[in-house]
Amino acid sequence: MKGKKIWSFLLMCLMIAVTIGKNPITSYAQSGLPTHLLTGYWQNFNNGAKCLRISDVPVSYDIIAVAFADATSTPGAVSFTLDSGLSSALGGYTESQFISDIATVKGRGQKVIISVGGQNGTIRVEDSNAATNFANSVYSLMTKYGFDGVDIDLENGVNPTYMASALRSLSSKAGPGLIITMAPETIYMQSPSSSYFQLALNIKDILTIVNTQYYNSGAMLGYDGKVYSQGTVDFLTALATIQLENGLRPDQVGLGLPASPSGAGGGYVSPTVVNAALDCLYNGSNGGTFKPPHTYPTIRGAMTWSINWDASNGYNFANTVKPHLNSLGGGGQQQTVVTPAFSPAGGKYNSAQSVTITCATSGATIRYTTDGSTPNSGSPVYSGAINVSSTTTIKAYATAPGMNDSAVNSVTYTIDNGGNYQTWAPNTAYKVGDIVYYSGKNYKCIQPHTSLVGWEPSNVPALWQVQ
Repeated sequence: MKGKKIWSFLLMCLMIAVTIGKNPITSYAQSGLPTHLLTGYWQNFNNGAKCLRISDVPVSYDIIAVAFADATSTPGAVSFTLDSGLSSALGGYTESQFISDIATVKGRGQKVIISVGGQNGTIRVEDSNAATNFANSVYSLMTKYGFDGVDIDLENGVNPTYMASALRSLSSKAGPGLIITMAPETIYMQSPSSSYFQLALNIKDILTIVNTQYYNSGAMLGYDGKVYSQGTVDFLTALATIQLENGLRPDQVGLGLPASPSGAGGGYVSPTVVNAALDCLYNGSNGGTFKPPHTYPTIRGAMTWSINWDASNGYNFANTVKPHLNSLGGGGQQQTVVTPAFSPAGGKYNSAQSVTITCATSGATIRYTTDGSTPNSGSPVYSGAINVSSTTTIKAYATAPGMNDSAVNSVTYTIDNGGNYQTWAPNTAYKVGDIVYYSGKNYKCIQPHTSLVGWEPSNVPALWQVQ
């Protein structure tokens, strides 16, 4: 990621509208990883950083992202080949040794994923065929090499619809242990309206972590709308808070930094500054002038470009940041929002029901669906009673800043009106001959009208005739 484009402040101002509101979030993606983790990129090329075999990577790195997969002539499809220059520098590192080394580090409890993209990456997933090709080719690499998942590091933007489709297809193939990480450039995570941010929200139920690259960025807007310069603790905390308060769970947010000044064109900070930023987000201590509106005890961790540059620098990044991540512990007493409750309870009724949804967690936001689908961050926000006049399944979950999402609660209301007639409802236009069901009886409309509360069929014989 060295040499990444430095976006000008003018371009940033034109592209960004920082959203201060809070979008709720979805359920955990479990991958057998620690509460707070360290991710590092392993370079499949020789650029002057120390060349390493996969088995040389210290156990302090929980996730090893192999950089990078290559584009192919098939749209969306990727491949991987061990770099010949790296192989030569390591005295003839072979593919079989590479595969064996992946098995070795996995035996030590580390995870290995394949990263797609990078500075020179040209992979594009912009239609359904490309999405299918992407999922199939990545799964093929996982099967061949033993990768545990995929990292999305496409620096020319993403299509949030088709890449989400590709990753969901991959998830269905690989199962619940799949690791999905993202490493967007800073500008792509400034607003939930950006394509990368949308992708993260679209796959939040299967997403492991977003390690935004807080370097090679220049100045950027923070959560509070103020401008912060890269290379400072405020830059890290003010920008990370945008994600934390706009849809991503704390356990899905990581801080991406270069391991040494050689690893980036700008934005390097001492690993102690990374630790200070983690503290600020974790419990509100050791920050700068920016103060996050909440604390995030489950903040996931940090990422560095790269393990090789860290090795060239005596592993100063890993040796400083990983012990600090371990010291953060599990993250607080109350971490999960209470599951929403429905009233009345689901069951069989002979008339329409007015359903209310509540959550015992103060300040929680409830999202729901009425079509039987699982609610997510794009589902309607609950704001008042839901009228159920026919058999309906309602599902709901709740979110709150700094906490894990609740479980999804699901109830079904069966409305048995004794026939196939529509249940009477207020504010509905009825014509002569319409038949409705109300309070255990069927009624036929004898005068055209628009119903109102109080004009129930049993109350207005001038409008309705019992059948």
